[in-house]
Amino acid sequence: MKPDLLRFDGAVEHDPAIDAWFKDREGELGAIARQWFRAMLQCGDEVRELLHDGCPVACLGDVPFGYVNVFTAHVNVGFFQGASLPDPARLLQGSGRFMRHVKLRPGTAIDAAALSKLIERAYADIKSRVENG
Repeated sequence: MKPDLLRFDGAVEHDPAIDAWFKDREGELGAIARQWFRAMLQCGDEVRELLHDGCPVACLGDVPFGYVNVFTAHVNVGFFQGASLPDPARLLQGSGRFMRHVKLRPGTAIDAAALSKLIERAYADIKSRVENG
């Protein structure tokens, strides 16, 4: 039996609260977070956004697939169904039942192509789950 998908009320095409969130994080970490959140938003025309638990979340309609968050020394690029994503570059961290994240630090090299592929996979995975139940 498959679990029900997590759904969030209030996802919109553009949430001004996210603009304010990024404005409060204008340094290097904020720039990293903004870059990868934009990548999530560019996955498809039906991608929506909202601020949930204090961080920007990208949704397919009302179903979340990714988020970014800024911490003191790093940025997390996270995936709500990350545990099921193929990750040949082994970027994903975490041990939760569903969620995984990639930790990014300024000055540390990241495999941008692999992270972009994870974002694409997360979007495709959630789209398939939504469309196929």
